[in-house]
Amino acid sequence: MKNIGSTRLKKDDKVKVLAGKDKGKISKVIRIDFKNSRVLIENVNMVKRHMRPNAQNKQGGIVDKEAPLAWSNVMLVCSKCLKPTRVSIKTLDDGKRVRVCKKCNEVIDA
Repeated sequence: MKNIGSTRLKKDDKVKVLAGKDKGKISKVIRIDFKNSRVLIENVNMVKRHMRPNAQNKQGGIVDKEAPLAWSNVMLVCSKCLKPTRVSIKTLDDGKRVRVCKKCNEVIDA
């Protein structure tokens, strides 16, 4: 199965969470895991991890960190109309493929 999320989302995009405990939050994409179809979003889906003291984490203890979400539970927010939107792919005259907002028909990729 082709991973549809690879064309829909990119790093540093603003997205809105559609499902889960953080439903309605808008934040930035940190990382995308194409293999597992998951995205890591800044300050969303925070979980507590018990960390052992080591070289990087000298103190240890309980740490809050982001956990990945399924990319189907987030929707891209258009930078022009500021609404969550579906994305279509359009080919420009020079052959470059760009993402286009379905609501306002503006090019998302700058």
